[in-house]
Amino acid sequence: MIKIEHLQKSFHNLQVLKDVNLSIEKGEVISIIGPSGTGKSTLLRCMNLLERPTGGKITVFGEDILAPKMDITGLRRRMGMVFQNFNLFNHLSVLDNLCIAQQDILKRPREQAEERAMELLKMVGLAEKAQTMPSQLSGGQKQRVAIARALAMDPEVLLFDEPTSALDPTMVGEVLGVMRELAKMGLTMVIVTHEMDFARHVSTRVVYMDQGVVYEDGTPEQIFEHPQRERTRMFIHRVRHFQFSIENSQFDFYKMWEDLDRFTHRHLFDAKEIHDILHLVEESLQVVPLDRGAELILSYSEKTYDKALEILLPADTPSVLQAAHGDGISFSILEGLCSSMTEGLVDTFDGKRFRLLFELKRA
Repeated sequence: MIKIEHLQKSFHNLQVLKDVNLSIEKGEVISIIGPSGTGKSTLLRCMNLLERPTGGKITVFGEDILAPKMDITGLRRRMGMVFQNFNLFNHLSVLDNLCIAQQDILKRPREQAEERAMELLKMVGLAEKAQTMPSQLSGGQKQRVAIARALAMDPEVLLFDEPTSALDPTMVGEVLGVMRELAKMGLTMVIVTHEMDFARHVSTRVVYMDQGVVYEDGTPEQIFEHPQRERTRMFIHRVRHFQFSIENSQFDFYKMWEDLDRFTHRHLFDAKEIHDILHLVEESLQVVPLDRGAELILSYSEKTYDKALEILLPADTPSVLQAAHGDGISFSILEGLCSSMTEGLVDTFDGKRFRLLFELKRA
């Protein structure tokens, strides 16, 4: 139904979408997840031309929607959108919110529009609120009305832009419940969401976006149980990380040490954990060649409590662990601290890098 090829979007000098490629088939429920600021919402807005792409191609229902004479109103009728802030007409009743577009765009008679509106309000559990004004509704009720309003246009695809992000946590469930029912009905949906359990159990596919690209795409099982790429794994396991760039062997060691100590205390590590982490960093830097710079990343998972130290070096760096093994003392200390130590080439956004990965033993 939808094919996105090499999509780009810039706002002045800021490139939000860099090279997005994505295909969506009829009946799929696709959840788009990823850190804030990675272009997820911008991608949705480009799909129905609320934002005009800077480059690339989008084909929807077999039509190039970036063609000069594209019927944008017709596109938006077939591709509905539910926003995070509801966007209801506050001066109209709930019933009128559902009828106005049916009458103006679909040219339905008022009686037929009301019949369809009441059918949808009943489906989302709000039939008794038909004459209520939006200001008298809770956030969850407003979002359910917004979903019903989008469905009133009989769309073939429904886009959801973080539909629960503006809601009180107690109201999230009622909105997700409606979306689950839509998924069971076979409606094609593309959902930008931070609700990981929902994405895992309702989606047919999960797309992980990072830094303006589709970084990983797979089934919920693949993405949540067996992510293939490091940033996906870090996001799924709610990994928090400390990062420090080392330009050369003369870097400011005391600045790094102070920042690292602050990080460990901010995340409430106990005294032994802090001691082991600081010891790990100190000893690893004894065996790593720093003359051409390095990127030091300490991470821990809020889900599994695993902690790891990652050091990225230039791609042509020779084996560090082999050389360290000959050193004796530092290598022995690292062995005592770590459950595993691995090295090898990895793909990063900056190209291939040589990576050392030290996984700290659990306390």
